[in-house]
Amino acid sequence: MSEPPQPVVDLGALGFEQGAHLLLNRALAGLPPGAELTVTGSDPALGVHLTAWCRQTGHRWKAREDTTGPVRGQVIRGRADLDRWSGAEHAGGPTPAGIVKRPAAHWGPAARGALVEPGGPALAADLDDRDIVWADLAPKLYANAASAQWDPASAVAWDAEFSVPDEVEQAVVQVMTYLVENEQAALVIPARLLARVHPHFREVLQLLAVQAADEARHIEVFTRRALLRRGEMGTSSASGRSSLVTLLSEPDFSLASFLLSVLGEGSFLSLLSFLDRYAPDPVTRQVARLARQDEARHVAFGVAHLEHQAELDPSLRSRLRSAVERRHDTLIDTAGLNRDVFDSLVVLAAGAWTPHAIADGYRRVQRLHADMDEGRQRRLIRLGFPPDEAAELSALHTRNFM
Repeated sequence: MSEPPQPVVDLGALGFEQGAHLLLNRALAGLPPGAELTVTGSDPALGVHLTAWCRQTGHRWKAREDTTGPVRGQVIRGRADLDRWSGAEHAGGPTPAGIVKRPAAHWGPAARGALVEPGGPALAADLDDRDIVWADLAPKLYANAASAQWDPASAVAWDAEFSVPDEVEQAVVQVMTYLVENEQAALVIPARLLARVHPHFREVLQLLAVQAADEARHIEVFTRRALLRRGEMGTSSASGRSSLVTLLSEPDFSLASFLLSVLGEGSFLSLLSFLDRYAPDPVTRQVARLARQDEARHVAFGVAHLEHQAELDPSLRSRLRSAVERRHDTLIDTAGLNRDVFDSLVVLAAGAWTPHAIADGYRRVQRLHADMDEGRQRRLIRLGFPPDEAAELSALHTRNFM
């Protein structure tokens, strides 16, 4: 029985600086170690380059005896390129759908489903447990977030004509200043968490990245509205900043998500609806409405993540309760909501400077507090807290709203 003909690759005038190695790799891919591949070519430097390339890749080059005319010889396939992938593993599985509970640190930033060559450096990502960071809703929320992005320059009618009395405009400026302060904290928190999540959970990374981008956009539009007519910002209270610092100092992923998204941003949904209803001008209504649609997504992820974890960790609710109580105790001696902000909300809700109108505005702000409380209780009950405990924890939430 005759042996099969030896495979041949004719490179023509193609040199290594033009991609000759691609044709060689393709031809060698189906050959076992020790097999010979005949190579011919007319590039003057081909012999030198073949020798160096074979040494680098673990093959061996055996040139023909004579040195005139086209280069001709045999590449003898080595084991080095096969051994390189010995012990390789897929990052979670052969497809991107293969999500594991605890991805290996040496997978690093490898794409989920990729074949990972052994020996890479370990990634310092301490949030590397599916049960800690995951929510089944994350892929859907990210898809929604990606399609719902809006441009501050075109989504808001900045040139809309409106007339607002100076005192009312000052109230708008004060509320916008307060919103910027809170959104800057809301930007830092997902950005910090983002750097700690293992890339295997890429949908969570993507969602946190979009959340940070959302907050950056909110900061831009709130600042721009504040400066639209007066050119200066409002006041920032020490108690308000103290409240936000307690959020920034929370290292636990689930507790940070709970305090920020479920309680804080959840309360802001009510505040932004309030501004949409009582804003004295179309620009303020627009920025409140646009920000609210983003914040609703942030709250949805926080709730979905904690629902997922509550099913796996029976101790989660006690940890959430402790986080609320700890924050309350830290802030117990602070003044709570900036009085300038409270008064500004009353002015906006009043719509006029008569005693009757101010009384209406005050009642509406009290109703806002009640709406925030009811929303927090609903979300807490959804996370498994009994109604009486949900009411108790909601009442302990910071008076600064966020």
